[in-house]
Amino acid sequence: MRLHQIIIKIMATNSDSSSNLASEMATAMTLTDTDLSDLIKIQGELVRKLKGEKASKDQIQEAVNKLLELKKAHEAQQKANGEDEESSAGGLLKTPRGTRDYHPGQMKIREEVFKTITDCFKQHGAETIDTPVMEITTLLTEKYGEDAKLIYELKDQGGAEPLALRYDLTVPFARYVAQNKIATMKRYHIGKVYRRDNPKMTRGRYREFYQCDFDIAGDFDAMVPDAECIKIVVEILDKLNLGQYKIFVNHRKLLDAIFAVCGVPDDKFRPISSAVDKLDKTPWQDVRNEMIHQKGLAPDVADKIWSYVQMHGSTELIAKLQTDAQLTAQKSAIEALKDMETLFRYLTLYDVMDKIVFDLKLARGLDYYTGVIFEAVLTQYQYNSALGEDQVAVGSVAGGGRYDELVKKIDPRQRAVPCIGASIGIERVFAIKEIQLAESKVQVKTVETEVYVASAQKNLIEERMKLCNYLWANGFKAEMAFKRNPKMLDQLQYCEKNQIELCVIIGGSELEAGIVKIRDVITREEFEIPRDRLAEELRTVLIRVRQRPKEAVAKQSPAN
Repeated sequence: MRLHQIIIKIMATNSDSSSNLASEMATAMTLTDTDLSDLIKIQGELVRKLKGEKASKDQIQEAVNKLLELKKAHEAQQKANGEDEESSAGGLLKTPRGTRDYHPGQMKIREEVFKTITDCFKQHGAETIDTPVMEITTLLTEKYGEDAKLIYELKDQGGAEPLALRYDLTVPFARYVAQNKIATMKRYHIGKVYRRDNPKMTRGRYREFYQCDFDIAGDFDAMVPDAECIKIVVEILDKLNLGQYKIFVNHRKLLDAIFAVCGVPDDKFRPISSAVDKLDKTPWQDVRNEMIHQKGLAPDVADKIWSYVQMHGSTELIAKLQTDAQLTAQKSAIEALKDMETLFRYLTLYDVMDKIVFDLKLARGLDYYTGVIFEAVLTQYQYNSALGEDQVAVGSVAGGGRYDELVKKIDPRQRAVPCIGASIGIERVFAIKEIQLAESKVQVKTVETEVYVASAQKNLIEERMKLCNYLWANGFKAEMAFKRNPKMLDQLQYCEKNQIELCVIIGGSELEAGIVKIRDVITREEFEIPRDRLAEELRTVLIRVRQRPKEAVAKQSPAN
């Protein structure tokens, strides 16, 4: 339900007092936490107005009841989104809703995931770019369909051009291609995007989050870039080791042809497409009601759509649809099915068809898609409405599709540059990796220090500093205690806590003899080497300790 429609209901003082309006508002898909706050203010003003006008006690009580229901719905929504009284009472000492801090262990996971993804992008010949985190508002509007309401528009700063935070990385890329007159490009981009959405932290859904995009711009032979984008998604998900997954594939032209055959008016294609897109997590009956009561579709048309969108399979589904006389009467359906045949042939060559499901209910809600669309879902963490809101479910972890008209719509000269892209849902990947790490109970090494410089006696801080300087100059990652006279036990425990492989120990006797003592932190084995051969020997020892089997690296008791 749209916000203005709810406001109209609130302002109607002769509404049915038995209707639970707050419940309706709390469950409305388009209603954000900010919307509820606004409605509370509006309802509060209405209560004051009725009291000032000396309205009847029944009218005032009804308005007060609605206000209490709104507040209750707001509190329930905050609780569902992971907020509690303690965090709310923290004032400035908390992150804004839908955002989070990342601790060193979590950042280590992020770095490793980012490296896996960027290495794959580079392996396929992509170069990277960056664009501003904000764009001119008119560039972003009318590109996202019903999701346009989630765009963060910035407050007018007095005469400045209207700006908004970027919703994704695709529209800024299309602007970049148009502005720089690019004809062909294979690029990747990792950056933060912003959505004024209801955050669901357990599902990896935030208001501020990273996207990792790979896009191919240019007019190439049909389905060649499309197949490579899907292949890249498979490679990344395999390397991230997130568990079993499926990649659902469909074609926007085929979906539009189905709508036409079913009798959907042209101007309702995109709204109905957005409704179909909810079928992965919403029962058909609820989607049907939305089509009929909110989108204005006839019941028989909605039922005919269901007869199509519940179909899924592989190459055999293409053959089945090609025998549908009504469907193949649509030119767009013939083109789409030909594309799907070619795509599946290429994906077979790439050896990924075992991951692919041809699913007619896949719609991808964004308006700019024009051809092949796809979405990757983890089998173990797929959303199940029967399990409620507390389940760990992240929905899709990657998705993308073809958008051949977007650059043309942005370019003042209407220069067409066909594009296909894939995006990795990085925050959702992080959510799963954190769960996997917690279940494994493995301690994450958050510092990259290889060598720790320690002293066994007092007044050797300057000698430790000299040795650190020598190690840094020779390319080692090294550190030492900042205390002038640290205890030896404290230094060794620091090494074990932070999983530093080697500890170089110096004392008066070592300095006189021109040697240093090396301690293997894991095995606690100690040996001496000449000071003038330290760099060479350390490299050899580091190679040896890193080749040690993982099972040999057991958690040690406190050093002694």
